[in-house]
Amino acid sequence: MSGLAIELARGLGLTVALTVCAAAVAVVAALAAGLARGAAARPVRGAAALYVEVFRGTSALVQLFWVYFVLPFAGIELDAFAAGVAVLGLNAGAYGAEVVRGAINAVPAGQRDAAAALNLSRAQTLARVVLPQALPAMIPPAGNLAIELLKNTALVSMIAVHELTFAAQLLRAATLQTGFIFAVVLVLYFAAATLIARAFRRLERRAGVPA
Repeated sequence: MSGLAIELARGLGLTVALTVCAAAVAVVAALAAGLARGAAARPVRGAAALYVEVFRGTSALVQLFWVYFVLPFAGIELDAFAAGVAVLGLNAGAYGAEVVRGAINAVPAGQRDAAAALNLSRAQTLARVVLPQALPAMIPPAGNLAIELLKNTALVSMIAVHELTFAAQLLRAATLQTGFIFAVVLVLYFAAATLIARAFRRLERRAGVPA
């Protein structure tokens, strides 16, 4: 029993590491693509739109296989963990970019007009006027995306990353205790998702987001 607990704990640790690293990639990608969707330059808007549509319109599992198994033919090799972080982060970032774009567009146009009247530059308007009002609106959907990202980490078990689902599959094959092992895994995913949800609710309260 102790060996089982150690293996699941090891898998959970790697699942948490995957979630945290991919979330960092997703935040950067979401902000960059979300802001680029509103850029004045058409090529920039087009590149951001292409990224969002490709990652939203194709299977995350196929993206993972493509990065891990196909990119090496082009001379780009990532280990399994890095491939998982890149795909999960970019996939979540594509959805997050639409959250960013929607929140920015929801800021009343009068706010931008007032900033222009104060002779603020485009960057100053974005940093001092638009983003401070848009960020609270991004928090609730970002929490949902973070939980979805946690659940999607199970996909990287397909390329043999020793995360929670992969550990459960190995233990099931070794012990044949399928029901017990996957019941424990369900509880662990639920506990991790609950912690993420509570963390984001705390952020919402601090940002003054209505309940």
